[in-house]
Amino acid sequence: MSARTPRLPESADVAIVGAGAAGLMAGIWAGRGGAGRRIVLLDGARRPGAKILVSGGGRCNVTHDEVDASAYAGSSPHAIGKVLRRFDARRAAAFFCSIGVELEREEETGKLFPASGSARTVLEALLRAAKEAGAELHHPCRVESVTRAAEGFVLSGEFGLLRARRVVLATGGKSLPETGSDGHGFAIARSLGVGLTERVFPALVPLTLPPGHFLCALSGVSAPALLELWSGAGRRLASSAGAVLCAHFGLSGPAILDISRHVNEALHRDAGAALTVNWLPGTLAAELDRGLRQLPPADDGGARLPGPAPLRRDLRRGRQDRRLQLPVGLGERLHRGRVALRRTALRSPRARCAR
Repeated sequence: MSARTPRLPESADVAIVGAGAAGLMAGIWAGRGGAGRRIVLLDGARRPGAKILVSGGGRCNVTHDEVDASAYAGSSPHAIGKVLRRFDARRAAAFFCSIGVELEREEETGKLFPASGSARTVLEALLRAAKEAGAELHHPCRVESVTRAAEGFVLSGEFGLLRARRVVLATGGKSLPETGSDGHGFAIARSLGVGLTERVFPALVPLTLPPGHFLCALSGVSAPALLELWSGAGRRLASSAGAVLCAHFGLSGPAILDISRHVNEALHRDAGAALTVNWLPGTLAAELDRGLRQLPPADDGGARLPGPAPLRRDLRRGRQDRRLQLPVGLGERLHRGRVALRRTALRSPRARCAR
């Protein structure tokens, strides 16, 4: 499936705009579902599937071992549940196995990754399955417009014109413009009368902190944490647990990415929204306070503390050189440390998360 595939046909039964993960899946199932259909995939990139290659830190987790409607946002639980009943995590895992992608479960998160540890395994399998299903991939062929015609649609671009009875828009959003996900698909949808949500915003992004925030000085330190998002009135809006990575610009890591869309929505609606970070989940604040105050200045003192090794090491070093102050209630602060949020808290979607 190179850019030198046979010349673009004049017509197709199904034209799919975008050959990323969604587009390739659409091409596979459209081809399998009807013998004799002409399925054409059009992608503007020289190398389709770039977002697949960077997903999951280059490993590309394809699903979780268990998935239900509560894991999704952006639609009603009923609508999401209806989709999952037709194609749940079990069927997704079976599909990838059927196209040659052996999967392994990550114990801590339940995510399913290719056993090869490489996202390229997933991309090559999808490209191969699409070809076997009879879908034709043409790239770089950027679709500039889609218009309605008497018997379907007309797609146009520098490649010329393509008539199609049906069109699938799988262009992606605006998450990674250099790969082709630059928002142009939204314009095509609007031109066809398809409605979009009132607000379109990033859903999986790191969070920035004010310049000089002390957490930025801990760049590179990662620890498990519990995140909780609160309204200005004190109501818990969302929570997320997992690894949190301190970066030079703020916070990243899986737990931050999972809660970022809720942070964005909360800031839009409530200027008083706050995010709290429990750096020692599963440990009582009072227990931590006692441990800190009983901590001797010995080299092995940090081993008596609960929590991740980086935090124990830093506490031990600080205790030894007497620069670490241990105020009453430090345990509570580590449990409910508030992170200052601003309307500019979301890092640019162009910036990839350091993992």
